[in-house]
Amino acid sequence: MSLDVEFCSPLAPVITRYLDLNTALGRGFSGERATLQSLDRSLVTDGAEDLTLESFLRWTRSLEHLKSGVRRNRMRLVRNLCLFRRRTEPACFVPEKTLFPPPHQYVQPYIFTETEIAQLIETTGGLLTTRAYPLRSLVFRLGIGLLYTTGLRRGELLRIRVGDYDPRVQSLLVRPSKFHKSRLLPLSPDTAQEIEHYLAARRAHRPKTITHEAPLFWNGSPILRSYAGAAFYRVFHALLQQAGIRKPDGQFPRVHDVRHTFAMNALLGWYRAGVDVQAKLPLLATYMGHVSIASTQYYLRFIEPLASAASERFAACYGALVAPLPEEGAR
Repeated sequence: MSLDVEFCSPLAPVITRYLDLNTALGRGFSGERATLQSLDRSLVTDGAEDLTLESFLRWTRSLEHLKSGVRRNRMRLVRNLCLFRRRTEPACFVPEKTLFPPPHQYVQPYIFTETEIAQLIETTGGLLTTRAYPLRSLVFRLGIGLLYTTGLRRGELLRIRVGDYDPRVQSLLVRPSKFHKSRLLPLSPDTAQEIEHYLAARRAHRPKTITHEAPLFWNGSPILRSYAGAAFYRVFHALLQQAGIRKPDGQFPRVHDVRHTFAMNALLGWYRAGVDVQAKLPLLATYMGHVSIASTQYYLRFIEPLASAASERFAACYGALVAPLPEEGAR
């Protein structure tokens, strides 16, 4: 079934088929659809008979107000559309990647120490509360604890509903998110106990908020809503400031850095236990909701704790085979 979107340019049939295919595969594609609508309007405005290098460049000039990473993603979407078209029209135009803005540099992740996480959790006890909503400190204590022990993304955390927690088996259902995948996470006994403690306090304060579909991270409003991502970050930032936790450059860590910390701790634990880390990567990828282990391999970059652990393992296995260099005078 075609989408309820009309495309008017000569590229309209190809765009429609491409969107139909991707939505049939279960992809949301709402943002991508808007980008292709923009391309379609540009072609119509220009009176273009087809997508060419010139018409593509004219469209890209309309994106100059956007950040380079956003422009690159939108241009890559059009390239993928053209590659799809090339299957049936081999001579069609396909934009070269050399036309794209350079990829943005990845932010060096900050790895929290166990002491810093403990400081953050302790600092939640000093959060300002009101008579109407005295649970704010418990919400952020649980939120930071879950981020640290499960590696959830911020959006996944804030979409959790009360019914997603199963106390019988101490598991948490993570609803479809970044890659349209849901997953079921086993929780540690301590984490499950924190959830039980929070729910008991909430049940005592406002029992009507404990329903299957109610947000777990209720923001205290009369209408049952979860914290928004920006609001959660503001409180997280305030906790970092109060706990005195900063990166070496003086900036504050991101919420996402807690996810990096979870991944690094898992990898370090496997390295130190002497297990085959490459064989374990699919398990970590599944737990973290990655689309493939290629995303999980990102964490194998030589961040210092992991590099040291890898070096120690190499030395333990092969150190005896490495002969020291002779002294200068003995050569």
